Amino acid sequence: MKPYSEAVEAALDAVAEHLRHARTALFITGAGISADSGLPTYRGVGGLYDSEATEEGLRIEDALSGEVFAMRPDITWKYLIQIEENCRGAKPNAAHLAIAALDEHLDRVMVFTQNVDGLHRQAGSQEIVEIHGNLQELECTECSHEEFAADLSGREVPPLCPECGAVLRPRVVLFGEALPEEPLDRFIDAFQEGFDIVFTIGTSSIFPYITQPVVLAAGSGIPTVEINPSRTMLTDIVDYYLPLGAAEAMTAILERLALEQRSG
Repeated sequence: MKPYSEAVEAALDAVAEHLRHARTALFITGAGISADSGLPTYRGVGGLYDSEATEEGLRIEDALSGEVFAMRPDITWKYLIQIEENCRGAKPNAAHLAIAALDEHLDRVMVFTQNVDGLHRQAGSQEIVEIHGNLQELECTECSHEEFAADLSGREVPPLCPECGAVLRPRVVLFGEALPEEPLDRFIDAFQEGFDIVFTIGTSSIFPYITQPVVLAAGSGIPTVEINPSRTMLTDIVDYYLPLGAAEAMTAILERLALEQRSG
């Protein structure tokens, strides 16, 4: 095992011990968990946009907003396709695979993810709430047509419905849109049933629906863990802070549990 500071070693040992006795676990994940899969980490939408404005003179948050999609779907789709191109071909890394491996050893493992890259599904996790949706599921804005698109290469911009000719959109939450009720309700119901340990991995923790479950768990005496190379507003709230990359931290925890990662 890789040597760490005494504080990190102690935290890894303690987290592994809690997991050893847990029956249920919640993993709240953000863009950072996919960094080791080669995906950049711009708040979950691809890390492509370091400049202040897009080619159209819009902030990327505006180009990827529901308001702009309603008026200029070609602009929104242009950047959705760039994000999809970045995700295309990416494979689950050791962190995704470690979480999936825990499905075989715990009664319940829920993944509540902000990511739209589908890597938790590829890794084999069984119970996933994709709160921002995913880029692979498309639906018509006018009729009931739905389709699965493994990649968007070669599609017209914007893609049109083969049934009625209206614009298609992926099932993702664009900026300014409300979170989908069904997956949010599913997550709330599971959280109210309770988890034995709660992890937050690779998220900047700026949204209340990400931070509140961790704060509530910590306040209820449930062990809480943050895995993130950078400190966040949750760092001083959680029981254990691991200043490591997601893949490195989860590998170290599984090594302590002597569990094998599932192959992706």
